[in-house]
Amino acid sequence: MGFLDRLFGRPKFEREMWLYVRCSKCGTPMKVRVDMYNDLSLEEGGYILRKEMMDDHCFALMRAEIRFDNKRRVRSREIEGGELISKEEYEQLLAAQ
Repeated sequence: MGFLDRLFGRPKFEREMWLYVRCSKCGTPMKVRVDMYNDLSLEEGGYILRKEMMDDHCFALMRAEIRFDNKRRVRSREIEGGELISKEEYEQLLAAQ
């Protein structure tokens, strides 16, 4: 956090978040960056993220919809065409390839 951020009291949430996703069609794991300042849309009661992703193996399109509260904490997660996995699962799948 920079001097101006401390001076003007910017919120103390992370600038980025990572989604770890596995394609339901081919099983390819992928890591997707979310910019917490620019990728979220304001909605009543919080924020929403709508993210489209495509793996580099079978080129299947996946769509994620994640809802956040006013402090940008995750309230709910939904994904089409794939599944959210943990960072550890992602690393294990990469190592197995």
